[in-house]
Amino acid sequence: MKKIGIIMGSDSDLPVVEKAVNTLKSFGVPYEVHVFSAHRTPQEAKDFSVNARKNGFGAIIAAAGMAAHLAGAIAANTTLPVVGIPINCGKLDGVDALLSTVMMPSGIPVATVAIDGAVNAALLCIEMLSISDSELAEKLDAKRKADSEAVLAKNSAIESKFN
Repeated sequence: MKKIGIIMGSDSDLPVVEKAVNTLKSFGVPYEVHVFSAHRTPQEAKDFSVNARKNGFGAIIAAAGMAAHLAGAIAANTTLPVVGIPINCGKLDGVDALLSTVMMPSGIPVATVAIDGAVNAALLCIEMLSISDSELAEKLDAKRKADSEAVLAKNSAIESKFN
Protein backbone atom coordinates (compact mmCIF):
# COMPACT_ATOMS: atom_id res chain seq x y z
CA MET A 1 0.00 0.00 0.00
CA LYS A 2 1.22 3.50 -0.80
CA LYS A 3 2.06 5.85 2.08
CA ILE A 4 0.62 9.29 2.69
CA GLY A 5 3.09 12.06 3.33
CA ILE A 6 2.00 14.67 5.85
CA ILE A 7 3.98 17.88 5.82
CA MET A 8 3.30 20.75 8.18
CA GLY A 9 4.87 24.18 7.96
CA SER A 10 5.40 24.42 11.72
CA ASP A 11 5.08 22.14 14.72
CA SER A 12 2.36 24.52 15.94
CA ASP A 13 0.17 22.89 13.25
CA LEU A 14 0.41 19.52 15.02
CA PRO A 15 -2.91 19.70 16.95
CA VAL A 16 -4.74 19.90 13.60
CA VAL A 17 -2.44 17.48 11.77
CA GLU A 18 -2.90 14.81 14.46
CA LYS A 19 -6.52 14.48 13.34
CA ALA A 20 -5.29 13.42 9.89
CA VAL A 21 -2.79 11.04 11.46
CA ASN A 22 -5.50 9.45 13.61
CA THR A 23 -7.79 9.05 10.60
CA LEU A 24 -5.06 7.36 8.56
CA LYS A 25 -4.25 5.09 11.53
CA SER A 26 -7.91 4.07 11.85
CA PHE A 27 -7.86 2.88 8.23
CA GLY A 28 -4.46 1.20 8.52
CA VAL A 29 -2.87 3.53 5.98
CA PRO A 30 0.88 4.03 6.39
CA TYR A 31 2.15 7.60 6.65
CA GLU A 32 5.12 9.79 7.46
CA VAL A 33 4.95 13.17 9.19
CA HIS A 34 7.49 15.97 8.66
CA VAL A 35 7.94 19.68 9.41
CA PHE A 36 9.15 21.53 6.31
CA SER A 37 8.54 25.18 5.62
CA ALA A 38 8.04 26.56 2.11
CA HIS A 39 9.93 29.65 3.25
CA ARG A 40 12.43 28.52 5.89
CA THR A 41 13.36 25.07 4.54
CA PRO A 42 12.52 25.30 0.83
CA GLN A 43 15.20 22.82 -0.26
CA GLU A 44 14.01 20.14 2.16
CA ALA A 45 10.41 20.63 1.06
CA LYS A 46 11.49 20.37 -2.57
CA ASP A 47 13.64 17.28 -1.96
CA PHE A 48 10.73 15.53 -0.23
CA SER A 49 8.37 16.38 -3.10
CA VAL A 50 10.71 15.45 -5.92
CA ASN A 51 11.42 12.05 -4.35
CA ALA A 52 7.96 11.27 -2.92
CA ARG A 53 6.77 8.96 -5.71
CA LYS A 54 9.94 6.85 -5.73
CA ASN A 55 9.82 6.74 -1.92
CA GLY A 56 6.43 5.00 -1.98
CA PHE A 57 4.01 7.85 -1.41
CA GLY A 58 0.60 7.93 -3.10
CA ALA A 59 -0.48 11.42 -2.01
CA ILE A 60 0.72 14.26 0.18
CA ILE A 61 -1.11 16.37 2.75
CA ALA A 62 0.38 19.83 3.28
CA ALA A 63 -0.80 21.85 6.29
CA ALA A 64 0.15 25.50 6.74
CA GLY A 65 -1.20 28.74 8.12
CA MET A 66 -0.89 32.40 7.25
CA ALA A 67 0.78 32.74 3.81
CA ALA A 68 0.33 28.96 3.43
CA HIS A 69 2.57 28.45 0.41
CA LEU A 70 3.55 24.93 1.50
CA ALA A 71 0.94 22.99 -0.50
CA GLY A 72 1.79 24.93 -3.65
CA ALA A 73 5.52 24.48 -3.13
CA ILE A 74 5.01 20.74 -2.67
CA ALA A 75 2.69 20.48 -5.69
CA ALA A 76 5.14 22.40 -7.89
CA ASN A 77 7.66 19.60 -7.43
CA THR A 78 5.54 16.44 -7.78
CA THR A 79 2.71 15.08 -9.86
CA LEU A 80 1.31 13.17 -6.90
CA PRO A 81 -2.00 14.48 -5.56
CA VAL A 82 -1.51 17.18 -2.94
CA VAL A 83 -4.22 18.03 -0.43
CA GLY A 84 -3.82 21.32 1.39
CA ILE A 85 -5.07 21.98 4.90
CA PRO A 86 -5.30 25.71 5.62
CA ILE A 87 -4.52 26.22 9.30
CA ASN A 88 -6.24 28.83 11.46
CA CYS A 89 -3.41 30.80 13.06
CA GLY A 90 -5.71 33.42 14.53
CA LYS A 91 -4.64 36.36 12.40
CA LEU A 92 -7.50 36.22 9.91
CA ASP A 93 -9.20 33.09 11.29
CA GLY A 94 -7.48 30.98 8.64
CA VAL A 95 -9.03 32.79 5.68
CA ASP A 96 -5.54 33.98 4.66
CA ALA A 97 -4.31 30.38 4.61
CA LEU A 98 -7.44 29.19 2.79
CA LEU A 99 -6.99 31.70 -0.01
CA SER A 100 -3.26 31.01 -0.29
CA THR A 101 -3.89 27.27 -0.52
CA VAL A 102 -6.86 27.24 -2.88
CA MET A 103 -5.74 29.89 -5.39
CA MET A 104 -3.26 27.81 -7.38
CA PRO A 105 -2.36 28.62 -10.98
CA SER A 106 -3.55 26.35 -13.79
CA GLY A 107 -1.33 23.33 -14.16
CA ILE A 108 -0.38 22.99 -10.46
CA PRO A 109 -3.49 21.67 -8.70
CA VAL A 110 -3.90 21.47 -4.95
CA ALA A 111 -7.07 19.94 -3.53
CA THR A 112 -8.02 22.11 -0.57
CA VAL A 113 -10.18 21.16 2.39
CA ALA A 114 -11.82 23.41 4.97
CA ILE A 115 -9.82 25.47 7.43
CA ASP A 116 -8.40 22.96 9.94
CA GLY A 117 -10.08 20.17 7.89
CA ALA A 118 -7.52 17.47 8.62
CA VAL A 119 -9.98 14.57 8.82
CA ASN A 120 -11.31 15.32 5.35
CA ALA A 121 -7.77 15.69 4.01
CA ALA A 122 -6.95 12.20 5.25
CA LEU A 123 -10.23 10.78 3.96
CA LEU A 124 -9.65 12.31 0.53
CA CYS A 125 -6.22 10.67 0.37
CA ILE A 126 -7.72 7.36 1.51
CA GLU A 127 -10.34 7.67 -1.25
CA MET A 128 -7.54 8.18 -3.79
CA LEU A 129 -5.75 5.07 -2.58
CA SER A 130 -9.02 3.12 -2.57
CA ILE A 131 -9.25 3.46 -6.37
CA SER A 132 -6.84 0.53 -6.57
CA ASP A 133 -7.37 -1.00 -3.11
CA SER A 134 -10.68 -2.79 -2.60
CA GLU A 135 -10.02 -3.33 1.12
CA LEU A 136 -9.76 0.43 1.67
CA ALA A 137 -12.89 0.94 -0.44
CA GLU A 138 -14.78 -1.46 1.84
CA LYS A 139 -13.54 0.36 4.94
CA LEU A 140 -14.71 3.68 3.47
CA ASP A 141 -18.13 2.18 2.71
CA ALA A 142 -18.36 0.87 6.28
CA LYS A 143 -17.43 4.28 7.70
CA ARG A 144 -20.06 6.02 5.58
CA LYS A 145 -22.67 3.51 6.74
CA ALA A 146 -21.70 3.96 10.41
CA ASP A 147 -21.77 7.75 10.04
CA SER A 148 -25.23 7.56 8.47
CA GLU A 149 -26.53 5.29 11.22
CA ALA A 150 -25.22 7.69 13.88
CA VAL A 151 -27.09 10.62 12.31
CA LEU A 152 -30.29 8.58 12.00
CA ALA A 153 -30.02 7.58 15.69
CA LYS A 154 -29.74 11.26 16.62
CA ASN A 155 -32.73 12.01 14.39
CA SER A 156 -34.78 9.36 16.18
CA ALA A 157 -33.88 10.83 19.56
CA ILE A 158 -34.89 14.33 18.44
CA GLU A 159 -38.11 13.08 16.86
CA SER A 160 -39.00 11.22 20.06
CA LYS A 161 -38.41 14.30 22.15
CA PHE A 162 -40.25 16.85 20.00
CA ASN A 163 -42.77 15.01 17.84
